[in-house]
Amino acid sequence: MGIKVDLSVSLGDLKLKNPVLTAAGCFGFGEEYSPLVDLSLLGGLITKAVSLNPIPGNPPPRIVETPCGMLNSIGLANPGLGGFVQDKLPFLSSLPIPVIVNVAGERSEEYREVVRRLDGAEGIDGYEINISCPNVERGGMELSSDPQEVFELISSLKEVTSRPLIVKLSPNLGNMSEIAQAAEEAGADALSAINTLVGMAIDIGSKRPILARGTGGLSGPAIKPVALALVWRVARAVKIPVIGVGGIFTSEDALEFILAGATAVQVGTANFVDPQAMPKIVKGLRDYCEREEISKISDLIGGLEMGD
Repeated sequence: MGIKVDLSVSLGDLKLKNPVLTAAGCFGFGEEYSPLVDLSLLGGLITKAVSLNPIPGNPPPRIVETPCGMLNSIGLANPGLGGFVQDKLPFLSSLPIPVIVNVAGERSEEYREVVRRLDGAEGIDGYEINISCPNVERGGMELSSDPQEVFELISSLKEVTSRPLIVKLSPNLGNMSEIAQAAEEAGADALSAINTLVGMAIDIGSKRPILARGTGGLSGPAIKPVALALVWRVARAVKIPVIGVGGIFTSEDALEFILAGATAVQVGTANFVDPQAMPKIVKGLRDYCEREEISKISDLIGGLEMGD
């Protein structure tokens, strides 16, 4: 008889039965994938971004495939807070797994208002604060470049909610560890690292960018080595949990992030390639632990051994 494996992990007070989460923007609001994926198998679901007011997003073309990845310039398109509560939250409230709402805004007051108004709603277990989207002219990226502004934003959100706050970090700035420490000091419960890298694709026939906005966010296996290094760096800079994001397609990818210091992982672009990617990753993590006789996957967190 094989060893009994415990895949559960904790993000502060938020308990997950396994460390596999959806990545915001790559799984809609869950209902879109429900005919294809047994959502109860996941550790939790992170929604597409929700802003105070509806956002139509950027004009097309806004997605282009690249070698080992994709560029997107969706621009945080979403129905706004009212549309989310009316049309999306009823389904999310029915799920047997934790639901984390990704929150976006142009100003700190907008983040605060979204969280304040959602805090009385049932079916929400936490918030991922998106201060790192590279595909909008204004918003989180402006906040995320300044540790003091990040500290003030997260401090203000802690005043209006007792639910866990996860801060999503940008790889497009040189001070990620400093931003992470500011978020931790302000009371963040966990961090997500990383958001997409800024990239571009050009049509040599028209001599114009393929994306209407010019640049977009690069995701997929192409960014995994960068994401892995940044997760390792951030995990050593803070004491709160880090969620690894970036190019995770297999259980082996997820295990690399866990060994680098991630408590949980998010799967994004892989869902476009294989809707069963996340259940397969959960199974692969269990199989690995059984094979290696590891009773708790949490024992692997930060287990990377560096050479002499």
